This record gives sequence, structure tokens and C-alpha cells, in this order.
Amino acid sequence: MDKSILFYSTNLIAAPVPFDEALLKGLAPDKGLFMPEYIPRMEKEEILALTDMEYPEIAFRVASKFLHGVITDEELLAITEDAYDYEVPLEHVYDRNYVMRLDQGPTASFKDFAARMMARLMQYYLKQNNRKLLILTATSGDTGSAIANAFYGLDNIDVAVLFPETEVTDRQRKQMTTLGKNVRIIAIDGKFDDCQALVKQAFSDAELDYLGLSSANSINVGRIIPQIVYYFYAYAKLRKTAGEEIVFSVPSGNFGDMMGGVLAMKMGLPVKRFIIATNENDEFPKFLETGNYDKIVPSKNCISSAMNVGHPSNLARLVALYGGMMDESGKIFTPADMEAMRSEIWSTSISDSKTRETIQEAWKEHELLLEPHGSVGWAGLVEYCKESQDDCGRDQLCVALETAHPAKFPQEIEKLLGFDPALPPSLEGLEDKMESFDHLDNNYEDFKLYLVENYK
Repeated sequence: MDKSILFYSTNLIAAPVPFDEALLKGLAPDKGLFMPEYIPRMEKEEILALTDMEYPEIAFRVASKFLHGVITDEELLAITEDAYDYEVPLEHVYDRNYVMRLDQGPTASFKDFAARMMARLMQYYLKQNNRKLLILTATSGDTGSAIANAFYGLDNIDVAVLFPETEVTDRQRKQMTTLGKNVRIIAIDGKFDDCQALVKQAFSDAELDYLGLSSANSINVGRIIPQIVYYFYAYAKLRKTAGEEIVFSVPSGNFGDMMGGVLAMKMGLPVKRFIIATNENDEFPKFLETGNYDKIVPSKNCISSAMNVGHPSNLARLVALYGGMMDESGKIFTPADMEAMRSEIWSTSISDSKTRETIQEAWKEHELLLEPHGSVGWAGLVEYCKESQDDCGRDQLCVALETAHPAKFPQEIEKLLGFDPALPPSLEGLEDKMESFDHLDNNYEDFKLYLVENYK
């Protein structure tokens, strides 16, 4: 592996670029998403060797496959050791079924895994070239707080986060709005998809080029590569035999988490099946079943708020991975190999009532404490195992992802289980902090004027 990997645009117009350029641009000039020109392999011996490693070293081994030639091993290892200084619990539930808790980072969300590493990589490249960036990010819940915290106080980067005003919890909002310094938070009178559309329009607006705009959403490939790592980690720590296959269930909204997992599989991780569990925004399960893609506009407001996405941006990456081409609007120009996709991915939509029922059942039957997003993932696993009993025997290794700490959803947990989950250290004292954020209508010209007036 002596050549650096280049990253092409899913819209197939922009020229391929090296990783550092893809990272700092965020979105390709043709509005496509960056993808590696080839998927590097983790050989069987390399995967088995991960068993005795801690998370930061596993992150280094996986990321270096993509970043060879664009950062030294010493710098990359220093970044992973600094980014991942918290636990990644693998909670046993019953038989060989586990929940991977990705909620122990500084904002109690799986988004910390991607945001912390991406922020450090961006700062590394910006300092090398004495450049500054303005990060624009849309959030449906946890992305905003993870990005705001990961980039907070960095010298070379300003951050502006847009969120749908009525669709995040108080704690999710306060994790963003109590920071200040180089972080601005903007409430939009609209949906997450509206926030995402404003961000994408700003990226394609030549009159704003002078601002040095970039993205920290999962549209940025710098978010996707770190999300590959925890799939390798779970397998390394839980496998019993060298060739054992694993089933993952991933609660999915904008599909960045899912994309990390599928890339892990394409790198060589022995995955039997990916379960993609959505909430009532069921555009993907229907797409997988029929091959026809229809966005949900506006997206449905469900209690798993970070998954209220009617058109997942990362679906274009998944379609590309299976040989197709979808543009940023969701139009398919070249069909994906749907049979190949169905052989590796199974998908279901979980209603709000089922989400609540699963939270109650998981606690009553297993003392497994889930919040709405993790509940969707666990419900998807349970549903898959009922439907595919041959794939889900007692000896089958299965892992569902819990993507946010239950304490971020106290009202729902209190209502369903009768108690308020204990706060992790990262959320303590949040209620007492002063908030500061701006309000804008869902109007691009207003948003553009806001950027021009606040960032000179």
C-alpha cells in the first residue's frame, strides 16, 4: 500500500482529491459526497490481532488504511489517543446478544467518536497551511452538540450549527447553546431536512467562498472513517473463533453510522448481516424492498429525534458502494445492485409505539436501559431474529448499537419506566448554565445574510 487513496465525488463530476482536501472541503464542488476510490482491506490476521488492542490503537490501525501517505503514523496515533480517552462498554443482554454503548464520550453520544477525531485532523491540516475554516453543520439532535464540543476553543475553526427549533430535547439543545467562544447556534423554524438544505445551498454559493466553508455533518468523509472503527472493536472483543460472523443492528437517520459499518464489512470484517432500523421515516426500508426511492417530505417527527430524516444524505454513498449513482436530491441515475444490497442488509421501520414498548420490555426483562434511538436498534434486532431464526440462533453473535445516553431523554424514560436516569459526568450541571442562540426563518437569503454579517 504505497499510494495514497484519492476520494471521488458520488456525483462523478468533480475531480478526485486526496483525503486532506476532501476533509476540509466537506462537500464536493459538484454537490456530491466524497468516497474512497477503493476500499482498503483488513486481512484476517490483522483483524485477529485487534483482540489484544485498546480502542485508540484499533482506531489507528483502521484509520491508517485510509490515511496512508497524508499523515504520519506518529501524528495519527497521537490523534486517536487524544480523541478516545473514554470507555466503550459492550453490555451483555442474553445468549450472545450485546448492546454496544457509544454514549460515554464528552457529549454522551456516538457522534463524539467521529467529531473528536475529525476536529483533530482538521486542526492538524489547517495549522500546517495556516488556514481558517467556518464549519456549517445541521443537526437533528446529537450531531450539533458533538461537533460544537469537539471544535470548541480551536484556534483555526469557527462553528455554526443549525437545528430544528422544536425537534431536539432540552438537554441536546443546552449541550450546544451553553458553549460560546467560536461556536454559534441557530434555531431554524423548520425540519432537520430544511437545516441540511440551507447548509448545502451555502456550500454551493460562490459568493460565500471567501468564508472558507466546510461541513462536519456525516456528509463529510472525515466523519465516516472514524465510525468504521467501533464495528471492528466490537468484533475484536466479542468473537469466540477466528472465522465467526457477526450481526449488527444500527438505528439509522442520516445513515453516517450505517455507512461506517458497511465500509467495515467491505474492508473484510466478517459481518453476516446489517440490520438498518429506522423510525417512522421509512424511506429506506421501502427502497430496499422495492428498488424505488421516495423521499419523505416533510420528515415525520418521532421520539427518536436524531433519526427524523426524510432523505438520508449518506444514501448516495450506499448506492455508490453497490454500483449505482444517486445525486444529492435523491434522483437515481444508475440503479444499485439491489440483490447484492439485500443479501447483506435487512431493514425495518419501528413505530413510536413500538419504540416505547421496547424500552419498557428491555428494562423489565433484562434490566437493559435504552433511550429511543437505542430502542429502535434493539427492536430491529429482535424483529430480525424472529423473522430470520436460521440466522439468529443462541450461538449467533449479535450487537445492537446504543447511540445516546438515556439521561438525554429524561421525560420519556420517566414516563415509561418511572425514574430519571442517572446523569453521566458530561451532563451534570447543564441545567444551570446560561444559553445563547439565534433564531432564523427557513429562508436561504436570511441565512446567507446572517453568515455575511457575522463572519467577515
